[in-house]
Amino acid sequence: MLEVSVLSRNYGPVCAVSDTSFSVEQGEIVGLLGHNGAGKTTIMRMLSGSLEPDQGRVRVAGIDLAERPGLVQASIGYLPENLPLYPEMSVLDYLEYIAQIKQIPVPQRYRELARVLRATDIVDKAETIIATLSRGYRQRVGVAQALLGKPSLLILDEPTNGLDPTQTGHMRSLIRELAQSATVLLSTHIMQEVDAICHRVLILSAGRLVVDERLTELQYGHQLVLTTDMTPAQARKKLRSCPGVHSLMKIDTSKDRLPAENAHSYRIDLEKTAELFVVSPRLSQAVIEAGAALYSLHPVQRDLETVFREAVDGSVEAQHAA
Repeated sequence: MLEVSVLSRNYGPVCAVSDTSFSVEQGEIVGLLGHNGAGKTTIMRMLSGSLEPDQGRVRVAGIDLAERPGLVQASIGYLPENLPLYPEMSVLDYLEYIAQIKQIPVPQRYRELARVLRATDIVDKAETIIATLSRGYRQRVGVAQALLGKPSLLILDEPTNGLDPTQTGHMRSLIRELAQSATVLLSTHIMQEVDAICHRVLILSAGRLVVDERLTELQYGHQLVLTTDMTPAQARKKLRSCPGVHSLMKIDTSKDRLPAENAHSYRIDLEKTAELFVVSPRLSQAVIEAGAALYSLHPVQRDLETVFREAVDGSVEAQHAA
């Protein structure tokens, strides 16, 4: 659905986005995560066509944004971080105005208005003046204008920014519903947001893409913990030689309750290209063939905050080293 190739953008001497490439499949909810100033909003603006990149290409459904901007933008719904609403207008008047800008034909315009009002649950606010709406309802109006025209790609920049917990929950539920008929790319600096609703995460650091992985795979990483009655010498000899194993280290379990007095736990780091489900049976077989007891074998689960910190800190260290 969305293909981004070596996208870059500078503001004078400042590099906001550098050589960023990724793709988003139909029906995915993908979170763009990063600190303030990481380049999230700049990427969103380039993807929506409101800002030209210095280099790189954006394709939506195989169509190049630079070559056919009007056609591509017609298939995109965009919610910028600070949507310029007109406070003196009613919700319905504002949405009708946006429908005119999007050149939605009159015969279907009012059906579209009714559809997006229902989709965002603001039918009862249609005649309300925007200035009197709460922040949560204003965000819903913003999403409603993005939905006009039935876009196949929704780009949402900080969709829950400034919302209270109840409003945030409503917005997350709405985004999940929208993903049933559209691909969603949302930017945020809130990790819980990505954890709650996204299938995949893209992590930016200083304008560079440092992580692009599915959440389920990302959180399990490339580490295993194995508990056995093998001695450290036996473990190093039998387990370290298994294909896919990068390193092995005995874990301090002096404060843990182990299944046997002679049990030891080892942390096993895998090669970058190794798969957990491939290496795990090899390790199990190595323990059994050695005549040892296998008490447990499980992946090390990391939360998104840990993954984010490792990725961003590693990126910063690499830049300093360079």
